[in-house]
Amino acid sequence: MYPHQFWQHHNKPIELWSANVIQQKINYIHNNPVVSGFVVNAIDWKYSSARNYQDDVTVLEIDKTGFLELD
Repeated sequence: MYPHQFWQHHNKPIELWSANVIQQKINYIHNNPVVSGFVVNAIDWKYSSARNYQDDVTVLEIDKTGFLELD
């Protein structure tokens, strides 16, 4: 066992079988800082890709090559 780890051991991979499921998971990730009370809006979290989905400027540049087009 390593003294430090990044991922928790109980994480389980899930299959993303449709665009709707992918969008649901993206929304869940974007809303984590809101649910945790760190920000009021998902786009207010500095390192969130939520801004990219609103064509806003962000710290992180997202390369959409190879991703499903989500409307």
